[in-house]
Parts: sequence; C-alpha cells; structure tokens
Amino acid sequence: MRIDVLTIFPQMFSGPLHCSILKRAQEQGLVEINVHDLRDYAQDKHRMVDDYPYGGGPGMVMKIEPIWHAVESLKKEIEKTPNILLLTPHGKTFNQELAWEIAQEQNIILICGRYEGIDQRVSENIASQHISIGDFVLTGGELPALVVIDAVVRLVPGVLGDEDSAAGDSFYQGILDHPHYTRPLNFKGMEVPSVLLSGNHQKINEWRRKESLRQTLLFRPDLLKKAFLAEQDKKLLKDIIREEGLDERRKSGEYNKQD
Repeated sequence: MRIDVLTIFPQMFSGPLHCSILKRAQEQGLVEINVHDLRDYAQDKHRMVDDYPYGGGPGMVMKIEPIWHAVESLKKEIEKTPNILLLTPHGKTFNQELAWEIAQEQNIILICGRYEGIDQRVSENIASQHISIGDFVLTGGELPALVVIDAVVRLVPGVLGDEDSAAGDSFYQGILDHPHYTRPLNFKGMEVPSVLLSGNHQKINEWRRKESLRQTLLFRPDLLKKAFLAEQDKKLLKDIIREEGLDERRKSGEYNKQD
C-alpha cells in the first residue's frame, strides 16, 4: 500500500510515522508513506496556499491550485487511480468498517485542511471520499490523517505479524475487546480472574467472549444493535443483564445508558 499526505505542516508527521508499528511497516516494505508540503506545489513566488474568502468573512481559505497540482503530480507516479480522501467535518464518520474498506486500496491520498476551510471545488472535483473522525473541532486535518493512517496500516497483511492481533481488537467483530491482564498475579489485593490461569482454552475463550459482551453492554450498548450476535451471545447477554442487575436498575431509572 502507498499512502501520500498533502499538508502545509509536514513536520507534524515526522514523529508518529517513525515509531512503533508504522515505522516497522515501512521498514519491511509493507507500506510506503510519503508526506508532501503543499507549498511546494504553489505557483507563485511566495508559495501561497491560502487566500481571502470570496464574499468576505473571517479567516483564510486554502486554495485549490496547490492541491490540484499536487494530486496531478502524484497521479503520474502511481500506477492505479488513487482513492483521494479529504479530511473534513462534512465527511462520513470514520470507524473500523471504513478502515477495512480503505485498507483494501493500493493507493490513497490524504488531503489535510487548515485555516477556515478548503475551496469547495476541491471537495467537488478532486476528492473521491470525505472522512471525519468525529463531531469536534480541530485546528487542521493532520491529526485526523494520522488516525486514519494508524487504523488502516495495522490492517495491512503482515503488519501486525500475528494475524490474530487485529482479529481480537475492539470493533473488529462489532463489539469491544475483552479485558486483559498480565503479571503480577495479585497487586494490592486486586487479582487476575482464576479462569485465565486454568489452562483450559475453551473456558478462557468462553470467558473472553462473555466479557467482551459485558464491556460492550456497559460502555457501548449502541454497538450491539448492529453487531452480529449468535444465539449463544444472546444467552450470555441475558446472563450479564441479570448479573449486573440492569433490569432492576432500569426499572428504578438508575441505569439510563443508551441501548
């Protein structure tokens, strides 16, 4: 997979892209990540990438020309037509399902906005997909771009090494991950669940599935509406609701989480 990033602050990527999994993925040749300074594609001597908005108003607007020239230049280097992702509040909310879709692409270009916004013609004529990482305000598209890169790259075959690592992640199966424990066995009276010490892998797997469902029910019950649940999962959920006393708490109005 090849990923190209268009930004006016390329230095924001130097740290995250050269650490941990992202670093190893590049060193192993599984992913190629290139960060481009949009100012290099500006057509004037001052390397201007923004200008005043037509119609007046506060702030500056990113110009279409540098973005257009950057994308056209990259297309000449890339064999297949790239998926051009614009990081914008107007985009589809990024989630694990969307990360999987993007991970199937061979080439993606991420466009990072700044200032008051980006000339609308970029959205309408250059971008092939619009992505938002949530309903909150950031100063630019660089951090969202890093979020997308991190989530997508770890899904590229071979990046994590252990194929089961991604499969066990939260959201992979539509629900949250189960709790994890490591040494010490007992810390200030807080003990590791005994089933994890039993050596009985069937029992351990059953416990992990049930606790995944418990975590999802307690913290993200909205995910259960669209998750694939087997009949055994539904039985486990009934057990969890009883164990947590959720029916009684709902009746009393104490438990008002979304479900």
